[in-house]
Amino acid sequence: MQPGDLFPCSKASTYKIPVQHGKTYLLRIINAGLSNDLFFAIAGHNLTVVGTDGHYTKPFTVKHIMIAPGQTMDALLEANRADGGRYYMAARTFATHPDIEVNNSTATAIVEYMDDTPARGLPEFPANLPGVKDIDSATAYTAQLRSLGSKDHPVDVPRQVDERMLVTIAVNVLPCAPHETCGGPDGNRQAASLNNVSFANPSVDILGAYYRSVRGVFDADFPNKPPFFFNFTDVDNDPVERWATKRGTKVKVVEYSAVVEVVFQGTSILGAENHPMHLHGFTFYVVGRGFGNFDEQKDPATYNLVDPPHQNTVSVPKAGWAAIRFRAANPGVWFMHCHFDRHVVWGMSTVFIVKDGKATGAKMMPPPPNMPTC
Repeated sequence: MQPGDLFPCSKASTYKIPVQHGKTYLLRIINAGLSNDLFFAIAGHNLTVVGTDGHYTKPFTVKHIMIAPGQTMDALLEANRADGGRYYMAARTFATHPDIEVNNSTATAIVEYMDDTPARGLPEFPANLPGVKDIDSATAYTAQLRSLGSKDHPVDVPRQVDERMLVTIAVNVLPCAPHETCGGPDGNRQAASLNNVSFANPSVDILGAYYRSVRGVFDADFPNKPPFFFNFTDVDNDPVERWATKRGTKVKVVEYSAVVEVVFQGTSILGAENHPMHLHGFTFYVVGRGFGNFDEQKDPATYNLVDPPHQNTVSVPKAGWAAIRFRAANPGVWFMHCHFDRHVVWGMSTVFIVKDGKATGAKMMPPPPNMPTC
């Protein structure tokens, strides 16, 4: 029997990583997929996570990791199996929406001890690789992420907040245009939104319009809170009147060096699921996370302001919330969006415009003269 007989997607040319007993290897792992979070594990071995999104973490040892689309993890692999052999490293989809079909196949490569001659038998498969819907394993993993917070890598979590935003995340619908047939729920067009604004891509790029003060390309009134409040995470109560959203090219403008806190609030509209939210141009501290509706009176007391993870992508839990903080010290025009490709296409995104500061080094650089136009 060959590896391909056990896993149909495996071939004789399956990628193999050679290791030597007694050595430690740094794995730089990225989820290059577009549609789902992934679990990742190596049979017979633990992984010691030491970094995420380019920032060191307090090391912690796990049997598997959970990684969102576009996210990176750095992990140490100790080749400590005295018996040598071959072991599958495997990645499997983590999905939380009950009604969305996902590719639940398992991608594999092989870790092979080179001092085991010859390699014996079939590779061992990771017995602890979580199942596709194992939200408990995903939650337990993300709860362990902490910044390193050492002398050489200090933590600088802003304590005073200048701009507070509560941003609801939803999958929605738009009315089907006349004389069109739409395949969305109830015959509508599928959409997605942040604070019930489904982002409409303008015909002129926002960066160029902002830099050249071109009017009419975007509206600088992205809301700091949703237009109406309800039990956002009540998965058993999803009335049709909450499905609809509106299109708009709305951006959020912030002053240079302002401290921004964004609480991403998941909703149950058309089904609750996790959302990997990504912000261009910044890394942020993930200061809080929880299930249910965010309580602005109680939940901030649970924030980690000592050593929260420093990331550029945060996985907002299904029917839950996640809070991030960052200092807007990078002037420019920055896209914020869900990293699920289908949600970006449907409009689950917005733009932060950070104004210039007063110092020379706190201003946007002019575009190069040979920069192509969009």
